[in-house]
Parts: sequence; C-alpha cells; structure tokens
Amino acid sequence: MSPRGTAFAILSDPVRRRILEHLCDRELSSGEVVATVGREFGITQSAISQHLKVLRENKFAKVRVDGARRIYSLKPEGLQDIDQWLAPFRRFWEPKFAALADELARGKKKKS
Repeated sequence: MSPRGTAFAILSDPVRRRILEHLCDRELSSGEVVATVGREFGITQSAISQHLKVLRENKFAKVRVDGARRIYSLKPEGLQDIDQWLAPFRRFWEPKFAALADELARGKKKKS
C-alpha cells in the first residue's frame, strides 16, 4: 500500500480519528486517552494501546516518557500525505475563505 493509502487506512478508523482530535487540542497521557476515548467507544486499555501504537508507528503521534506516564502528542508528519492529496481540492474553498476574511475585515472597519 502506498504511504498515502496507508494514511487514509489509518484515519478510516473512528477510534484513531478521535484520538487525533483529542491530541490536536493538547498532549494527553495514555491514561487520559483511555479514560476519554476508551469510555466513548467502550474499548479496553489494551485496545487503546494498539491504536496509539499504530499512530506512533505511522508518524501521526509521538510519545515521551514522564516518570511512569507516557505522554502523547500530535505529530504532523503523518498528516502530510493527506495534505498533499487535498492540495488540488483547495481551489474550491480557498476563494470562499478569502471572501469571508474580506467581509469580516469590512465589518470591523464599519464598527470602528
């Protein structure tokens, strides 16, 4: 499977997507991931550990040791293949975002 196909396969799992959504906000200990994502999906600590391992091995997450805890954070390298795949589609929404930014700027000027 190509790296891009691998990235999509990894993100096709809702548990892994949810873990990444949490890691996007802040670093989490493995215990925090188990407490939030494990409870949400009704899966065990062992299952969460396997998902974290897949995310680590495929450069979506990184881990550092803090005493007895493992602290996970988002690693953007895994998202690069997805970003490259999305590149040709950006032309559909970037002009809309630019227009929105212009409107917001005009609205701020009127309030001043």
